[in-house]
Amino acid sequence: MSATSLAAMLRERGLRLTPQRQLILEAVHELGHATPESVHNAVLERVAGVNITTVYRTLELLEELGLVNHTHLSHGSPTYHAAGEHQHVHLVCRSCGSIEEMDPVVLAPVCARLLEERDFRVDVGHVSLFGVCGKCKESQ
Repeated sequence: MSATSLAAMLRERGLRLTPQRQLILEAVHELGHATPESVHNAVLERVAGVNITTVYRTLELLEELGLVNHTHLSHGSPTYHAAGEHQHVHLVCRSCGSIEEMDPVVLAPVCARLLEERDFRVDVGHVSLFGVCGKCKESQ
């Protein structure tokens, strides 16, 4: 997203585009799957003085604006990625911590059943499946 587009979205909400907001959005795009801490570190490499609280608040704002999504890939902080990316399911290895992305079509039967039986719509962008990857399974 361009700085002009982001500035317009923020102005509609009575907010302004600050350098910190722009840098945080850029960091999420550059890092792919990023925790607030990794975003903070990436921003600090460019400018000093941005605190972690600013990063958390900005990530929340960017999610409200529909620019980033988050999921929980571990017991720690949420992980953010750009909302413009295709939706995907996260496969998280409990042994080595690797994260793979999978097409959400794999969950289509489950999603259809939940919709039919419970009138529940699954947000697959927030789905993370935990297990053991093939490499770790082989080494056990």
